[in-house]
Amino acid sequence: MIVLDYQDRRPLYEQVAEKLQRMIVKGILAKDEQLPSVRSLAMELSVNPNTIQRAYGLLEREGYIYPVKGRGNFVSPPESFMRGQKDSFFRELDQLLLQGYDLGVSRLEVCEHVDIVYKEGSR
Repeated sequence: MIVLDYQDRRPLYEQVAEKLQRMIVKGILAKDEQLPSVRSLAMELSVNPNTIQRAYGLLEREGYIYPVKGRGNFVSPPESFMRGQKDSFFRELDQLLLQGYDLGVSRLEVCEHVDIVYKEGSR
């Protein structure tokens, strides 16, 4: 279920894309599963169909979904989008670790913090 936040400053299409992306990454939407049609999702969310079309376009560019002419949009296999996501994650992590190093954050502090975050994430 997608819930839009009208107080959020981000455009609605970005919110829709983010919610679908999370559902795909978490496995709620399985590989090769068909997404709702642009029209039906637009009606369900009470938004303009162009909003959904933009969200689907963004997800397609990022490799999360693929179109089949005349049939709709489907969830891509995880390999097609996870490698890029992981690469992006590690680039950002490298920058943050270098900032921490410059601030005097010790390796032990970083490892302890990672353990805390992973424990909280596993709940």
